[in-house]
Amino acid sequence: MTAQLSLTHPDLASSPAPCDPPAATATAPTPRRARLWTLRGELPRRTVWALAATGLATPFLLWWAWTALGLADPLFMPSPGAVFERILRWWREEGLLGDIGISVWRVMAGFAASALVALPLGLYIGTYRPVQALLEPLTDFIRYMPAVAFIPLVMLWVGIDEGSKVLIIFIGTFFQMVLMVAEDVRRVPMAQIEAAQTMGATRAEIVKLVILPSARPALLDTLRVTCGWAWTYLVVAELVAANSGLGYAILKAQRYMHTDKIFAGILLIGLIGLLTDQAFRWLSRRAFPWRKQA
Repeated sequence: MTAQLSLTHPDLASSPAPCDPPAATATAPTPRRARLWTLRGELPRRTVWALAATGLATPFLLWWAWTALGLADPLFMPSPGAVFERILRWWREEGLLGDIGISVWRVMAGFAASALVALPLGLYIGTYRPVQALLEPLTDFIRYMPAVAFIPLVMLWVGIDEGSKVLIIFIGTFFQMVLMVAEDVRRVPMAQIEAAQTMGATRAEIVKLVILPSARPALLDTLRVTCGWAWTYLVVAELVAANSGLGYAILKAQRYMHTDKIFAGILLIGLIGLLTDQAFRWLSRRAFPWRKQA
């Protein structure tokens, strides 16, 4: 009967049988713009580099246009070309390489000393509640004190040699690093700790074999962020009777209104900090290749 109806009635002839599966519909391709703005989506490497180059170049283009149009007094805002010429003169005649070397040493020494103490302390604060109750309020209290306020005490305690500059950077980064490390440790899922306890692991084994491996990627990110903070304290550290370094050069240029050298020093510190940040990112990719990297 169905076959006869399908042959005699045109509407029934064109419609599929009730038991036939529905025809597959082709999915429309996602528009390129929608793919770019996917939440936490992936981008091609070429697109990432293009966007990064645009973000870095745009402020410099605006700076160049502002000075080229004569909208700023060169005494207060020199052109990018004048700053670049100052960097070349600094390199050839004023020992730029030595200033970079001593500043890098001071920052890295203060940062390394801070990490050497903050990592185990933050591990204990994040793992054991009695240690957290004892030390976290004190750390919170001290971290709001400006590092500049410690300069007179540092000069009295340590003197005016290299140790005082390293100590200022240590003070500026240590207390924030402790709290960030403790928070990274507290983010380790409790299910992993309970599973290790079920299997009979001791407290030391849980810390060594469960908590540390789980928190290690976040700890490396914390070190990357706090290393950037260490660079921001360089100028403050070189207030203490320095006679070399990028921060000292900036402070000296301020006395004589050499704004081109001030801009040059700021840009150089930013460039070195960016290279340091990228080095940490590279280390993270090599140490933890299973992580989803941006």
